[in-house]
Amino acid sequence: MDVESGICQGNEDSGPSESGIKIPDRMLKREQDRLEDVERKKEAKNSQSVTEEKSGFFTATFSSEKATIEELLEGCSGATDRALATQTLEEVTTKTQLLQKFLNDSMVFLPQYELRQAQAALQKLQNSLAEKRDEILPKKKFAFRSRAANAPKVDPPAPPVTPKDSGRTKVDGAISPPEQCGFSHFEAQVLTKSGEEIKQQDVLLTHLTNCKVRLLGSPSTVHIKHVQNCEIFSGPVSSSVFVDHCTGSTLSFPCQQLRTHHTTDTQVYLHVTSRAIIEDCQGVRFAPFAWSYLGLDQDFKVSGLDRERNNWNEVDDFNWLALGTQSPNWSVIPETERRTEWDS
Repeated sequence: MDVESGICQGNEDSGPSESGIKIPDRMLKREQDRLEDVERKKEAKNSQSVTEEKSGFFTATFSSEKATIEELLEGCSGATDRALATQTLEEVTTKTQLLQKFLNDSMVFLPQYELRQAQAALQKLQNSLAEKRDEILPKKKFAFRSRAANAPKVDPPAPPVTPKDSGRTKVDGAISPPEQCGFSHFEAQVLTKSGEEIKQQDVLLTHLTNCKVRLLGSPSTVHIKHVQNCEIFSGPVSSSVFVDHCTGSTLSFPCQQLRTHHTTDTQVYLHVTSRAIIEDCQGVRFAPFAWSYLGLDQDFKVSGLDRERNNWNEVDDFNWLALGTQSPNWSVIPETERRTEWDS
């Protein structure tokens, strides 16, 4: 009887058991924690497996489509049938647009290295397509010289932006080709590029003051550097827009990603399918993209951007790390203050 009493007293803080033997609470908690840990690891493994499966599917599909496009472009070399070559180029253009959209839709789960590799491969395809188009369907080339010649003369005259102008231009630390598409060193001018001039090229806009810039096409990438009191509107940009040292300006464009540095008192009317990032900025205000021009719908198709996905008000400030608190460096433009007249 004393033994039984001792057993009962020694297990007053124990949990129940189906066999009648009581298990200490600490052992029950330890087992519960172990089971929860096993479940967490299982979920993490399943999630990783799904991501790897998606990534593997992307790599196989992207490589296959890339090879098909390269084969079609190779078939255009030395073609004597102009009509057939034109038809092939149209097919390549369509396939390249679809591949761009496939990449845009897949970027949410792709590792950064694989994403950069795919973007570089796609850019190479787009450049090859532009070269083949110029080779097979040559057209009169547009040059900055003619644009500068048509501009009102000032005293002293602004230096013309030609391939000879200052040799080469640096873009984010790299040296660009002498015939970089874009505008440089203009003041109080209206500057326009058509879709034929842009043709999915990288565009550089630098050292502009009091200018109105209209890019009526779909660039691959846009660099905006050292601009003041300007209006810069662009058609859909396939990949990224980089803004650096921009003051008192209004920008409007759709893009995959926006990176903004050293920018103040600037309004951005944005359509972005990934994220907008600011760093070392103040007084940057955002609103949805609203500019329109003839051919915008087709340029959206060329860019591969998803018109239904717009994260214009999801902005990451790299200088503001307080979670759950709005950064003081950017804000949303109230609807009553948003621009409604675009070409006045």
